[in-house]
Parts: sequence; structure tokens; C-alpha cells
Amino acid sequence: MIRSFTGTAVLVLLLAGCGGSDSSLNQIGPGPDLPPLQETLVPTLKIAKPTGWGDQTPTVPAGFTVTAMATDLQIPRQVLVLPNGDILVAEGRGGHAPKLRPKDVIAGVIKKQGNTGVDSGNRITLLRDADNDGRAEVRTVFIDNLDAPYGMAFVDGSLYVANQGALLRFQYQPGQTRITTAGEEVTKLPSEINHHWTKSLTASADGLTLFVGIGSNSNVGERGMAVEEERAVVWAIDRQTGAHRTMASGIRNPTALAIEPLTSALWTVVNERDEIGPQASPDYLTSVREGAFYGWPYSYWGQNVDPRVHPQRPDMVARAVVPDYALGSHVAALGLSFATGGGFGGTFSQGAFVGQHGSWNRKDLAGYKVSWVPFSAGQPSGEAVDFVTGFLTDNGRARGRPVGVAFDEQKRILLVVDDLSNTVWRVAPRTAS
Repeated sequence: MIRSFTGTAVLVLLLAGCGGSDSSLNQIGPGPDLPPLQETLVPTLKIAKPTGWGDQTPTVPAGFTVTAMATDLQIPRQVLVLPNGDILVAEGRGGHAPKLRPKDVIAGVIKKQGNTGVDSGNRITLLRDADNDGRAEVRTVFIDNLDAPYGMAFVDGSLYVANQGALLRFQYQPGQTRITTAGEEVTKLPSEINHHWTKSLTASADGLTLFVGIGSNSNVGERGMAVEEERAVVWAIDRQTGAHRTMASGIRNPTALAIEPLTSALWTVVNERDEIGPQASPDYLTSVREGAFYGWPYSYWGQNVDPRVHPQRPDMVARAVVPDYALGSHVAALGLSFATGGGFGGTFSQGAFVGQHGSWNRKDLAGYKVSWVPFSAGQPSGEAVDFVTGFLTDNGRARGRPVGVAFDEQKRILLVVDDLSNTVWRVAPRTAS
């Protein structure tokens, strides 16, 4: 058995090495270049192995500073700023999908090499930086014994937390540093298999509706479409009753949700499919349109057919809408936050910060940064630029991997969660000395 598996593993790895990226392709913006498909048994496997920050910090634009607000967290994922300025950090790792193919085993081994070695926190930590010096003088376990918490939202005196299997509500008193009462279940969330376990969350501008992003249970339906019921969707949930409806579908893995401040429209970042080449299907940033179908698994980037899916569904492909803005293939965007109140001003006044966790399935590493997508009149309006970098060393090792991001309008800072070094970074304009 061991000898047979080893032979299979070697074959898979050899096949995984086929195919490279084309640096001439432009895959960022509303009209990305899409190369011919390179269908492989598994995707190219390469991940940046951890090296740690040492005495280094991330790189930010001229005129900004960056400091480590908190370290030694337990797999921090998403971050939320409360009305009083306290910062909540969701910590944990979920998922319990069985491995179907040798590809799943090998990919799991490769991805693990790029992950932190600490245990899942399954909690929310509170950070308080009352004097705004970039260092949290108060740090407490705010809510404990959660089940892979990820998305968070605060509405009308209540904190909402998206565990991997349920949306919970916690009553909150201003200034409190710990909640010990059990959360009230607003609604259960799909959690069978949980190939994509993260449940992203945000509230509508009027606070009446909670939106939850629910990822697919497979790459392209290889587990059968029966287990994809209510997967690869965005739910709209009545905050009071817990009643839900499917707002959008065919959206493979909507890993972060945010409200665009000018139009109050819902936006998301989405991780696309694997195994058709390193650049065939770019990850994207898009508005979430009522009743829209985004193609998964039958097509990608609108109506580009994925030939691996059987049976084919030309009727569904014909419905597929084109996303708004490509971010590049396999950048693994996991964070989204819009600048509000004029943002940092100048170049960074209107737009979205996007946390890109980084690739594991293309030869040339992609992502591993926080990018800025400028907006005008509620829509992307120009080329994305790097905002926080330095997560990769010159020899391709990872000091960190950015996940959630949050812009704090009151303090004019950007918070960046790094789940490899287990750090929350604070980016702020440099003050005059």
C-alpha cells in the first residue's frame, strides 16, 4: 500500500510540474487576458515556505508607517472595528472535507508547508489601542469556544459571528472586554463536507440584512452536484428572523464581503477554480447582483466553458454574468475593505483594499500582498496598485500571508491580518515630527 501510494504521489507531482505562467498576460482589471486551458491531473504545486519576519516589517508606500499591533495570535483570519475603536480578531481553522483523490492528499501536504504551525484558536480576541500609538495596551479573549469563526459584523448593539456551521448573535455592552454568555443561533449555515469552510459576513447599509458568503464543496463539482446545494452562493439573511434567501449563485468561494460606501452595493472577492492552468481563471472582485449566476462550475469569467464538468449545462452558461474586476489567477484574495470618509486622501481616497493570501498552485508565486483598487462613482476605475508588500523574501520564502483587512475611518488606519506570522499589522499615515 505504501509503495503504491508513493508511486502515485510521484506521478502526480510530475504531472503537477507541467505548465508555466505567461508574464505577458495582463490579468488585472475588467478585461483580463485568458489563455488557452491547460487541463492537468492536478494544478502546479508551489508554495512559499515560511521564514518569519525577524526584525523586518511589511513594506508600505512613502508617507506611511507599519507596526505590529498584536502578535502570537492563533490563526487570525478576519478583523472588525467596533464603534468605540476596539478591534476584534477572529481566530481559527475549520473544514473537515474527506480527501477524494491523490491530488487532494498531495495538495494538502504542499499547502501545509506554507501554513502556521499553531493550533486553531476557535475564539475572538479583543485589542484596544486607546492612545492610537499602534500598540494594543489591552488584549483579552473576547469570546471563546467557537467553531472556526470567520466573518463578523456589528449591528444595533449586537455582534454577529459566522462560525463554519451557524450564524450567531451576541449582545454587546459598549466597552466590555469579554462575553461569556452563549451566542443565540440566528440560522444554521451549510456545513456538510465543508471543502471551503470559511463563512464570510457583512451587514447591509441599513442593518436589516446580513449577507453570508458560502464556498463550494469542491473544485468543479467532482463530489457530485448533490453536495453543492446551497454552496457557492451568497445568502441574504433577515437579521431579526433568520430567514434566508439565495441572493447570488455560481460564485465559487466568496471569501470576504463588504459594502461599497457610495452606492451601498454589496461586493465580494472570489477565489476561482484549479487544474486548468496557472492563469486560466482569475480570482476576482465583483459586485453581488441580485439573482445573478457567476458561472461555477459550468463556466468561468462569464461564459468561458469549463469542459471538465459533466453533464454540460449550456443553459446555465448562457446565464453567467461577467465579474467586475480580475485580480489575477490564484492570488487567493481573502480580505476586502472599502475606504470610507475620504480614506487616506489623495490616491487612496476612494477604493478597496484587498488582502491576497498568496498562491500555492502556480510556479511563479502570486498574491502575498494587500492591493488597492481605485473606485469612482461606485465602480473600479483604474489599475490596482500594491499597498502592503514585503510578505515574500527575494528568494521566495514567506514572512507572512495577508488575510482580512479593515479600514478604520475614525483613526485613519488600515488593519491587516497575517495568519502565517499570527500578527495584526497597523498601517497609518506618518505623522510630522
